[in-house]
Amino acid sequence: MFTIDLTLKTTPVPLSVQRKSAEAAETTYQEITKAMRAGSSQLLELTCDHQPEKKIGILSDQISAVMISQKSGAAGGGRVPGFFAVAE
Repeated sequence: MFTIDLTLKTTPVPLSVQRKSAEAAETTYQEITKAMRAGSSQLLELTCDHQPEKKIGILSDQISAVMISQKSGAAGGGRVPGFFAVAE
């Protein structure tokens, strides 16, 4: 399972949706970055493959970062998404 995390400009907590395949995650990532590059604000509506009832509507000009990560069995369920890891 692949997770796409979105960080919004005014919200410290990331929003996330999941995709079953790397190709689907990459497609979603490209869709989001394309909307971020556009000069005007666009409404992005995303659903989650893991929880189909989970839906997110986001204005593209409010997104400050997007990241793809792969969920593995070795990673803890309580791991916070992001680029930084704290050594224990």
